[in-house]
Amino acid sequence: MTLSPPATRDHAEAPGRIDAVHAVVGAGPLGLAVARTLTTAGARVRLVTRSGALRPGLVAVETRAADLSRRDETIAALAGADVVHQCAAPPYHLWPTLFPALQDAVLEGAARAGAVVVAAENVYGYGVSGTLTEDLPLVARTRKGAVRAAMSERLLAAHRAGDARTVAVRASDFFGPGVAVSAFGERFWPPLVAGRSISWFGDPDVPHTATYLPDFARAMVRLAGEPAAWGRPWHAPSPPTSTVREIVARAARIVGVPPPRIGRTPAFVLRAIGLLVPAAGELVELAPLYDAPLVVSDAAIAAAFGEVATPWDEALRATLA
Repeated sequence: MTLSPPATRDHAEAPGRIDAVHAVVGAGPLGLAVARTLTTAGARVRLVTRSGALRPGLVAVETRAADLSRRDETIAALAGADVVHQCAAPPYHLWPTLFPALQDAVLEGAARAGAVVVAAENVYGYGVSGTLTEDLPLVARTRKGAVRAAMSERLLAAHRAGDARTVAVRASDFFGPGVAVSAFGERFWPPLVAGRSISWFGDPDVPHTATYLPDFARAMVRLAGEPAAWGRPWHAPSPPTSTVREIVARAARIVGVPPPRIGRTPAFVLRAIGLLVPAAGELVELAPLYDAPLVVSDAAIAAAFGEVATPWDEALRATLA
């Protein structure tokens, strides 16, 4: 991908200006959490979505409509932005065909505007379990992991080449208010609150990092304004890694119900569901990340910028409420 020359502006100061424009691309749970974090801080926010509609609960937010598959619309929607928070993603099963072009269009629009790009990522690109740190290579060979790895490499290569200023913020499976489509989403918490059994795709007794959505959003906003952070990936703060069984027990105690039984969803069931709901079938290739310990270290962001995760009980109470 060849980018247009970035717009000329004070690269070190633009994101921190009081009148800086933060364009948030995508209005899923993360995009809305980033927008709320920014508006609470008094920043100027532009929400870029396909419809251009203002989402409930957001105030003092400008909106722009853009089909992110159309480069010209994306470039126009990002004109004048100082920071671009890339939170948009197509459905799981369309990642290989749609996701790279979507992010390329966002990167082109940000480069033309001279904006910093803060891209939300996950840990699929590493392609391994165990303890993950940001210096690990991206060696994933799964469909979604390979897409994530290639996109991250293109994002950071643009920074090294001087085509755009970029930073990647990676999180594990996230949870929080408004999060439905996640391993810790609508198929996890409602049964727990009702005292029913929970279905989990993997081994509930191995450590598995979970990231609280507001912490993910706060990290994106913080790193946007830190020039020393640009040009590399960072892991968002996450509460201490626990097993799923430990998370369930802690949440059940908060709700006041007995810890529910945790059943394992077999891969063949997901494949069958995937015939009707393609996103469910896409989870099968991710099984190794749920059968072995997955510990996503946030030591780097804590040491460099003092960003730490919300405590488990506080995050769970907000989620369960």
